This record gives sequence, C-alpha cells and structure tokens, in this order.
Amino acid sequence: MEDVLKIPHPIPYQGSKRNLATEILRYFPERVTTLIEPFAGSAAITLAAAARELAARYVINDLNKPLVDLWRAIVGSPEKLARQYEELWRAQHEDRREYYDKVREDFNRTGRPDHMLYLLARCVKASVRYNANGEFNQSPDNRRMGALPATMREQVLGASQLLRGKTECTSVDYGEAVAQATPDDLIYMDPPYQGVCGEHDPRYLKGVRVDEFVEVLESLNYREIKYLVSYDGRTGDRVHGRKLPDRLRLHLIELDAGRSSQATLLGRSEVTVESLYLSPALAESLHLRGHYPRRAAEQLALLEGKR
Repeated sequence: MEDVLKIPHPIPYQGSKRNLATEILRYFPERVTTLIEPFAGSAAITLAAAARELAARYVINDLNKPLVDLWRAIVGSPEKLARQYEELWRAQHEDRREYYDKVREDFNRTGRPDHMLYLLARCVKASVRYNANGEFNQSPDNRRMGALPATMREQVLGASQLLRGKTECTSVDYGEAVAQATPDDLIYMDPPYQGVCGEHDPRYLKGVRVDEFVEVLESLNYREIKYLVSYDGRTGDRVHGRKLPDRLRLHLIELDAGRSSQATLLGRSEVTVESLYLSPALAESLHLRGHYPRRAAEQLALLEGKR
C-alpha cells in the first residue's frame, strides 16, 4: 500500500492515477519485461510499479516534449534539476504573480525543464492548461509558493533512484510508443477523456480520436499484447467519456475513485467510479474469464483466489 511504501511524486499533475495506483497494480502480470506508459503525464503508475520492482525496464512517453524533457532531467540529472528549482523558488519576491508570469514566458520560449517544474508546482490545482498555440497558459495559485526546495529535492532524487538506468523517456505518438511492445511487456494507457471525444481540451496539446485509438487496441489484441486502459467512468448517473466497443473483448473492472469533491460542494453524496479495461491477453494471463463489468471487490476477490 502507498501509505506504507512511500513513493516519490516530483510532478504534481491533476488527473494523475496516483490514488488508484495500488488498485491498478493488482492487475499486473507476475513478470513484466518492459512497462510502457504512452500517455505518461506524472507517470504515477510507472513510479508505483518501479517502487515494487514489477518490471525490469520502463518507458515514459508523452507527446508533450517539454514534459518528457523534464522526466529526462529527473531521471538523468536530479541534483542539477533540484538545484535549479531551488534557485527559481528562492528568487520569488513580493510580486509572485509577476515573477510567475516571467518564468512562464521564458518557459514558452525555451521549454526549460526546471521552468516547467516550477510552473507545475505553482499553477492552480496543479492543472496544466495550453492555449491554441500550444503555449502553457495556466495561472498561478497565489495562495502558495510551491513545494519547498527540500521537499522537491527529496521527490526528484527519489524518483531518479527508482528509474535511473532502466528507463527510456520518449516523446512520440502513442501508436508509435506501443508499436514495439512484445507479449512479455505491459502497456498502461490513460488517454485524455475529452480528447477521445473529439473536443478541444486545454489540458492536452493534442487529443486522441476514438476510432484511431480503437484501431491501435485491435492491433495490440492481434499481437496478443497485454495492456490496461483507464478510459471512462461515471459520477452518480453522469457518464464521463465513451465506453470502448465490445468487439475488443476487453475485461472491464470498475474502480472506486472516492467521493466526488464537486458533488460534495453541491450537497450531494456521489461516488466516482473509473473504468479499467484489461486486454484479452492480460485477462487470460490472470485467469479472468468474460468481459462483463463487475464491481471491483468481486474482481479482486477472484484475482486473489487465483494467485
């Protein structure tokens, strides 16, 4: 459990699967040569898996190149990155908004990893936003100054220790990222919900077309590749995202993501449920039969009984 096994998370990222990582890892096969995250973001699943030594190697991929450059710095030069972050953090002055805007302007011009780390630590709700030109345009949270340098250093060095020497960081299209996967590998995909629906989403530089995504999954099925997909979900009666088609023969598991904070603010008690799809090859390796949705507790009981 993550409250016992302390896992470093240097990149704050809204929508991260950090809180669901323990549940998702329950559906990993026993032996994984390479874990591939084509939509890595904060790489919460990779970090959780590396902390438990569930794979021999890891691929962190994201189409957002500055984010991947940040991951390269975390893995390859953590001391330098921690020092640069501290310099940025300590240079803040009374007008922190003006300072933030200057760092953001510099980042959009240079793409420097330390600038991105500072912006992620300071921006509203750790929520990345981009304008139509692909420029980072999220505003700062003026109530806080971002993670303390000592705290950030601990997180950066901890992540580097988990990943260094066994991690490749790439910035290619997700289809290319999974093309070289073998039956001994595992792919975890968390594509953007709104992008999948074909709408512009300022959280992402590029969306994902549902028909193209399904074609990629079909090709992975044909090659008998093991993969997991976090794709849609629901809060109360409201559905988020579009369900993946039955022809993919995926095994659907519903994970309890906890009470909706937005619903709580509105005086409603609603639980958010996120869907986790297992590929036919993965479900077969775990001795799971069928692909009809069941509650997570039933699925876990079945899985534990097979191990």
